[in-house]
Amino acid sequence: MPKRKDLNSILLIGSGPIVIGQACEFDYAGSQSLRSLREDGIETILINSNPATIMTDPSMADHVYLKPLTTKSIVEILKAHPQIDAVLPTMGGQTALNLCIEADKKGIWEDFGVELIGVDIDAINITEDREQFRELMLKIGVGMAPQATATSFLQGKEIAQEFGFPLVIRASYTLGGAGASIVYKPEDFDELLSHGLEISPIHEVMIDKALMGWKEYELELLRDKNDNVVIICTIENMDPMGIHTGDSITVAPAMTLSDRTFQKMRDMAIKMMRSIGDFEGGCNVQFAVSPDEKEEIIAIEINPRVSRSSALASKATGYPIAKIATKLAIGYSLDELDNQITKSTSALFEPTLDYVIVKIPRWNFDKFEGSDRTLGLQMKSVGEVMGIGRSFQEALHKATQSLEIKRNGLGADGKGYKNYDQIIGKLTVPSWDRVFVIYDAIQMGIPLSRIHEITKIDMWFLKQYEELYQLEKEISKYTIASLSKDLLLEAKQKGFADRQIAHMLDCYESEVYNKRTELNINRVYKLVDTCAAEFKAMTPYYYSTFEAEIEKPDGTRYVENDSIVTDRKKIVVLGSGPNRIGQGIEFDYCCVHGVLAAAECGYETIMINCNPETVSTDFDTADKLYFEPVFWEHIYDIIRHEKPEGVIVQLGGQTALKLAEKLSKYGIKILGTSFESLDLAEDRGSFSELLQENNIPFPKFGVAETADEALTLADELDFPLLVRPSYVLGGQGMKIVINKEELEEHVVDLLRKIPNNKLLLDHYLDGAIEAEADAICDGEDVYIIGIMEHIEPCGIHSGDSNATLPPFNLGEFVMQQIKDHTKKIALALNTVGLINIQFAVKDDTVYIIEANPRASRTVPFIAKAYKEPYVNYATKVMLGEKKIKDFDFNPQLEGFAIKQPVFSFNKFPNVNKNLGPEMKSTGESILFIDSLKDDDFYNLYARRKMYLSK
Repeated sequence: MPKRKDLNSILLIGSGPIVIGQACEFDYAGSQSLRSLREDGIETILINSNPATIMTDPSMADHVYLKPLTTKSIVEILKAHPQIDAVLPTMGGQTALNLCIEADKKGIWEDFGVELIGVDIDAINITEDREQFRELMLKIGVGMAPQATATSFLQGKEIAQEFGFPLVIRASYTLGGAGASIVYKPEDFDELLSHGLEISPIHEVMIDKALMGWKEYELELLRDKNDNVVIICTIENMDPMGIHTGDSITVAPAMTLSDRTFQKMRDMAIKMMRSIGDFEGGCNVQFAVSPDEKEEIIAIEINPRVSRSSALASKATGYPIAKIATKLAIGYSLDELDNQITKSTSALFEPTLDYVIVKIPRWNFDKFEGSDRTLGLQMKSVGEVMGIGRSFQEALHKATQSLEIKRNGLGADGKGYKNYDQIIGKLTVPSWDRVFVIYDAIQMGIPLSRIHEITKIDMWFLKQYEELYQLEKEISKYTIASLSKDLLLEAKQKGFADRQIAHMLDCYESEVYNKRTELNINRVYKLVDTCAAEFKAMTPYYYSTFEAEIEKPDGTRYVENDSIVTDRKKIVVLGSGPNRIGQGIEFDYCCVHGVLAAAECGYETIMINCNPETVSTDFDTADKLYFEPVFWEHIYDIIRHEKPEGVIVQLGGQTALKLAEKLSKYGIKILGTSFESLDLAEDRGSFSELLQENNIPFPKFGVAETADEALTLADELDFPLLVRPSYVLGGQGMKIVINKEELEEHVVDLLRKIPNNKLLLDHYLDGAIEAEADAICDGEDVYIIGIMEHIEPCGIHSGDSNATLPPFNLGEFVMQQIKDHTKKIALALNTVGLINIQFAVKDDTVYIIEANPRASRTVPFIAKAYKEPYVNYATKVMLGEKKIKDFDFNPQLEGFAIKQPVFSFNKFPNVNKNLGPEMKSTGESILFIDSLKDDDFYNLYARRKMYLSK
């Protein structure tokens, strides 16, 4: 039976601003879903308040409402669009489900005759209400850990007395493990129980006997209206139970599961999905398995929606779960849909992987001073990376190389821990860098049995680590000249980077690179094809690996490469890697628009990125996707293989910009602003000379490389001083200091964390107003796309400030200075493409704080507020296809748009929540107001002075 004829207009609910526990995986799901509905000619109406995402782009839906996610907004939309037939809430995470339930309770869907598709309310209630869920599981014969529900403090105490410790407390109706904790000692129980009851919207907690050390698995399922169920992916957590899956290292396919247990788990998952309600769509099921030979299986939870794991599973298998789940919600059955990759087989199949994927989370604890860094049931990571390889070892190395934390992979970079007590401590208390510490422990000679006893990580994974260390030890016996081809090939097949091998051999990275080129040990590219090459795949989605040469009967030797290079003109767009504070989804938005604009100009587009949550790594965004680390060696090999016209670096945030120098050195063309100009803007001394030549004021500043130099400078500059390292994003390490003691302490700390860095000391303009401008420049003309005024005073990072577009109280004289300075600086830097400039306004003089000739966090916000595709225009300028005068700019905005930062402080209760020059927000929302008399604006303006911390 094809799609339903009665569904012509559908409302999709988005997930709102990005917070820890709910990130851009829902932008990816929502974007896919909207595209899927449009393919079927269905009118799409979207509500989402996040301006930084692709999902809220005007091209994505017929009607996009950038409104707060409240039932009031829902009613406004339903009144404006009486034609809406149904609502699809499963693509917007917990936010969308909770809003959907609230609207249901208020009778809104019923009042407007709107049907719920993709899930039913009963299914949401059963899975969210832990008591109901437990009863249902017992009824269908699925094992659960001993557990009980408490809706009061007293009840909770009684349950604890009955079960004994350790215990797990989980709050009902929350996301990202909010309110969940493991309690080892009775004295901690009262506080954690109160917290859980408080955080649950229905003041209910489930208390479980803790299954510490059990293995954890996730299955991703899809079901259609005919009750066909397929299991898309089985994911194994390398970290055992006790760490939230969002904070766990995960592997697909499952590595340590016996076939008998796997079949049993599949049957249980299908039974569970069928039991929770009669709906069509996606589902995520989590299990715990006992780590003994019995392999007892216990159900943890089921989520009747797409999830973070389904974004990961989609990228891991090439099977677009959100797209197919949407098709099922509008009435298709699985056997009527095509496999999206092969285009010739059915969607009613289960993907087969002939490769391994490893996901590693990315944390940002450095932004939350004093935060509890131990990993547990509450998710704390802000993003994630995924590595694809032919073996677990290769995928693990690629994932660690993708993290951008100044590591080159596991070990072999001189950065490991050497202290026995520190290593044991880090293994005992799960920490963000435990993935590296396991290697350090093996290197120190701690036996695998001891590591297993402490961490409960399966012995199979630990043996994989041990093999890597044995290989490092073996290679270290040789020199670059005496190393054999076989050993070098083995190291590359196991994922070691050239610079790690250079570390082992005590030589330069370039020597290793030259040696492997000489020996013909080159990367080959393989397709992610969902079906282990049984059928021909039509999608150009690749990962790299190394293979031994095959010899033909005629004696010629070759290595098979799936990536065929065309003779079209090509450009490469470098992605922004894992999400983190200071570099989030807004750069993914820019990369996607860059790719689309280049395609409009007739180029073949090539995307390189390693973030599984994003639209840029969707297999049909660019003409070719290389799911690879944004890491020099990988990029250089792709560029040598594809030979593009050039590379776009200014859309991928600091990740891509950091590679500009290397690209330039190797003679690879950077499209748009040149490396020299990018570097000039970063180099404070040269940049200030440029400002002086152009008579543009800037705060007095100096550069110091030692604490002594900083103290001498302080006498010249006067306190308060703003201290910051050069070449960082998101205000990392910035601080305002008011006396010499504070200055010395901060400088010493910074130089310890970032050795050999130049520190910039600026006289801080106390009480100044901060403003910023974004512009496009083609080398001759400059067009300012937006000027924003920050509500908070100067000194709070621009990413943490509420910003209004257009400004609300800068006089004409000040505005003219901003416009003049922006144009002068853009031209003086020879900008080609985007530029963002930040200003401090004091006593009617506009001072320059900094200029960044690249895409910024605010570009998507301005594009949404003015309904103009600015990244598209800027990309065409970078490619030299268009000039500023070729565009017909027509910004439309009545009233004001306010960019409101959103914080995830609830994950770090002990952290100082004051704001300062270092960015702490994880996301943002957009608010439109008609006038400055609006209550929302008044409240923000009244609170502006509260935040500033030194």
